[in-house]
Amino acid sequence: MNRLQLFEQIKKKQSYLCVGLDPDLEKIPPHLLMCEDPLFEFNKQIIDATKDFAIAYKPNVAFYECLGARGWESLKKTLNYLPKECFSIADAKRGDIGNTSALYARAFFQNMNFDAITVAPYMGEDSVKPFLNFEGKWVILLAHTSNPGSEDFQLLETRQGKFLYEEVIFAGQRWATADQMMFVVGATHEEKIDSIRRLAPDHFLLLPGVGAQGANLEIISKEGMNQQCGMIINSARSIIYASAKENFAEAARTEAQKLQQNMSRLLSEYCK
Repeated sequence: MNRLQLFEQIKKKQSYLCVGLDPDLEKIPPHLLMCEDPLFEFNKQIIDATKDFAIAYKPNVAFYECLGARGWESLKKTLNYLPKECFSIADAKRGDIGNTSALYARAFFQNMNFDAITVAPYMGEDSVKPFLNFEGKWVILLAHTSNPGSEDFQLLETRQGKFLYEEVIFAGQRWATADQMMFVVGATHEEKIDSIRRLAPDHFLLLPGVGAQGANLEIISKEGMNQQCGMIINSARSIIYASAKENFAEAARTEAQKLQQNMSRLLSEYCK
């Protein structure tokens, strides 16, 4: 999916919502544990309930690979079930020496056919470039993440007087254009969204943290939108775990619809 196609979906659905598909066997409704594939059944119902409001889905690979082969099978079935018009993100946070990254890229782009993958930039350019060798696929580079530990390294100042996360954003723009590179920026860093947008005026930002982590959708939308929206807001727990009962899918739909309605208003105000 290219940038224009992604923007067309945003306009069509009046949404920039990404639903995080992070199913935990200890948290999904107990009645699903009787199913042959509980993770897929949970994801299937969540997708059916939210597909009218979401433009993207982001499975966190850890929730699947922890279960071994059957978890990978659940992930593959989930990916195949996603609506074709929705952007698919493998939240895998890969990044290794070049030949290893090339194999990670082949796994997620060729064998599984995700549209995008999250990539850790710590090992530098040669660990990221192999992911950029696939036409129509996206690298989403970890820049300033939402977790508390992000301050350990991402806020260190470099010899150039920049924060380390800023250097990552500068480097990412040298490695790829806005047609193939996005950046992960925690929505909880509301005070930094404006400056980050100025660092990367054209690139899409993937922003986790709205929902359970309490980020303010209004503020980050005002500070972070560009003329093609330029934002994908990920929400997982507040949607997929809105209810632990048999009505979990309906509850998820209600939460996704609330976000979409707010996003529709914000698009009309700030995406100009």
